[in-house]
Amino acid sequence: MGAHRRKCDWCGSGTPIVRDMEPVNSRYQYWCEECARALIIKGDPIETYRELEGEPIYGRLLDEHCTLKRFYSFARA
Repeated sequence: MGAHRRKCDWCGSGTPIVRDMEPVNSRYQYWCEECARALIIKGDPIETYRELEGEPIYGRLLDEHCTLKRFYSFARA
């Protein structure tokens, strides 16, 4: 299944923008922008991730909403 057909693992409707490369639960690897933003605001951001759309959408969300001073890893192919 291609990334363009996949849906967000959490809400089941949004188009994923980011993949969690080290998920706690393997059922939740792909996240849409809205659900990813909610994770960050909740204080549980994805730490090792891969951007799916070729744009740093998740990276911008981290910059805008993350108040934690942790290191995040962008996984390269």
